[in-house]
Amino acid sequence: MASSHTFPLIILNLMLLTISTISSVPDDAIEAIAALRMEKTTHLHFYFQDRVSGGHPTAVKIIGEGMGFGTTFMIDDALTRRPERDSEIVGRAQGMYSAAAQNDLALLMVMTLSFSQGKYNGSSLSMLGRNHVVDDVREMPIVGGSGLFRFARGFALAHTVWFDPKTGDATVEYNVSVNHF
Repeated sequence: MASSHTFPLIILNLMLLTISTISSVPDDAIEAIAALRMEKTTHLHFYFQDRVSGGHPTAVKIIGEGMGFGTTFMIDDALTRRPERDSEIVGRAQGMYSAAAQNDLALLMVMTLSFSQGKYNGSSLSMLGRNHVVDDVREMPIVGGSGLFRFARGFALAHTVWFDPKTGDATVEYNVSVNHF
């Protein structure tokens, strides 16, 4: 059994251990913890220019037949300020999409929205989700990000503005809402 003099020493040692542990946390970790309190919501609006046809396609089929189940495209599509193909490019959508439904037209979208202009230059968002392309407006999750969008989470609403059934080319409007720190 500890004597009455030992108990205060145990408490003092525990306090010193706690203080030394707290003081050994790196400054950048303390800044990151403080930044967690400053969550922001950002709304973005841009157009996804998907070009399957022509001499310089931005979407290339890597496997599959037609648009049947399993057909997969690798993409490096321009993100533009306006719906016109020659509008100012604000970034790129890079990744892939695949026909993921056997009895429906739904795509699995796996892509990074990488921004190259303005405030968000060098930042990106990661999108992963189902795109049921026959719906007028489709919602897909934003599952992460980098740069100014570090720890991002949110959603993207996609609406097809223009589609050419002969070529497969399309312009899709995106409205994105993300929470980030």
